[in-house]
Amino acid sequence: MLTRLRKAIYRARGHYAGSLGGVAFRLDPYHSKFWRRAGAGAWEPETFATLDSYLGPEQDYIDIGAWIGPTVLYAATRARHVWAFEPDATAFRHLAWNIELNGLRNISALPVALSDHTGIARMASFGGEPGDSMTSLLNAEAAGGSDVVTLDWAAFVASADLSAVSLVKMDVEGAEFALLPALLPWLKAQRPALYLSTHAPYLAAEERAARMADLAEGLSFYANCQDESGAPVTAAEFTTQSAQERFRTFLFTG
Repeated sequence: MLTRLRKAIYRARGHYAGSLGGVAFRLDPYHSKFWRRAGAGAWEPETFATLDSYLGPEQDYIDIGAWIGPTVLYAATRARHVWAFEPDATAFRHLAWNIELNGLRNISALPVALSDHTGIARMASFGGEPGDSMTSLLNAEAAGGSDVVTLDWAAFVASADLSAVSLVKMDVEGAEFALLPALLPWLKAQRPALYLSTHAPYLAAEERAARMADLAEGLSFYANCQDESGAPVTAAEFTTQSAQERFRTFLFTG
């Protein structure tokens, strides 16, 4: 009863007063449970540490798979400019709301899925609910899916000044296996830090080792790679049982 009352108050007020990485924000009231958890430091503290380490007032940030915006909002207080991509219409609606609630003007938020081509694709959530952070292009045939616009990465690069990008975060629910090859020429030339979430469990079991190995090989030009705990890892880590059965995150630098 008390929880329902609090939610009603947040919604009547029009926002939830919370914080991310110690910075105060006004946040959409429909995700108050998540915002409370994030504000307590219980949601991906290593991600906020990465944002702190690789962003500054003269640097730009690309967030591919922005969801409702926890990393986007925080990054906007650290970086000069933020590029945010979120194709899930429900998630994007809340992302745009959170940006507006905080009057942030250094964010370019685009409701598209970055891809190796421009067109239309279908996606649906592995969790069953639009906007639940599990919407994936790999789940196109599932019930409740929707059509989204895909934007060719090469076309985006050609139209935007990305020379100051120091960090790219990619968390795209399995689309990384198709998308990352399109980014490789630019990543090799610019060498921003890459914070990559992998989703091997969304692949067929017999494909996982090979697809993860392909990711590691494609990114082998980076001098350093570390896991979620900050421990250095080699390419061999990408084909371990843990990497194939869990949603692992790796930071590439150098």
